[in-house]
Amino acid sequence: MSSRDAPQPPEKVCRVCGRRFAWRAKWAEDWDQVRHCSSGCRRRGLRPVDERLEDALLDLLARRARDATVCPSEAARLVAGPRGEVDEAAWRALMEPARMAARRLVARGEVEVTQRGRVVDPSTAKGPVRVRRPR
Repeated sequence: MSSRDAPQPPEKVCRVCGRRFAWRAKWAEDWDQVRHCSSGCRRRGLRPVDERLEDALLDLLARRARDATVCPSEAARLVAGPRGEVDEAAWRALMEPARMAARRLVARGEVEVTQRGRVVDPSTAKGPVRVRRPR
């Protein structure tokens, strides 16, 4: 049985971007210590704004009806600045970090990501998404 036929370790979730990633041969020696999907995520790391975006998503959901959804852009606007004073470029720069925050929350089981009302895999979803409490 070759190493290609051997069972692969289970996928992991990147602690920065929240995407799932699979075992690769170059990580064979230290798979247990691998925490990031790429060198870009390792360099970026988790920043204070990432925690604020997670908190903003959870806070927005807590203030709404049990079956309500929120858009990651709402969290980005909330974190970017006070209502009415949000610079368009500032909240747009937080859009991908807001989607990352949603993916990390999905990995922890705190929320679900949907498109057109259906739960989707946030690691592969493209286009507009909504975030809701798990059902």
